[in-house]
Amino acid sequence: MKNKSLILWGIVIGVFVLAVILISSNSASAYQNLKSFDGEMKFYKSSTCGCCEVYSSYFKSKGSSKIEIVNGIDNTKIMEKYGIPKSLESCHTTIIGDYFIEGHVPLEAIEKLLLEKPDIAGIGIPGMPNGSPGMPGSKTGDFVIYGINNDGSSFEFMRI
Repeated sequence: MKNKSLILWGIVIGVFVLAVILISSNSASAYQNLKSFDGEMKFYKSSTCGCCEVYSSYFKSKGSSKIEIVNGIDNTKIMEKYGIPKSLESCHTTIIGDYFIEGHVPLEAIEKLLLEKPDIAGIGIPGMPNGSPGMPGSKTGDFVIYGINNDGSSFEFMRI
């Protein structure tokens, strides 16, 4: 009876260790497209905005530390250059290759953008939703991320 208990505990521990290894390997590979992106990545932010600082830290720690942070620039010129709609304008704009990412967009959406490489101008999330990356509070509903076509029209890119 004792041997059966030891074997059963050995199996339980083995399954637990295997689960931990699988979970660890999945999180280690998270955001691989973003981490391996070798083109230009710039984050334009206000030097006095707290949410910009938190979002840039989030991006660097979980997404890619290779991003260049540009402080104190007038984002209006960047938003005009990339055709970012007024409804999406934010205090920070990220440029990754030819795409813009406007606002508090979760990294999952950026990863999807880089994986699928759609023929669009960029993605953005309107407003400053509670619980989104860089924003305090609890998430109260889905984050709706919009895709912006090259002609300026928009569509729902994804929900998180």
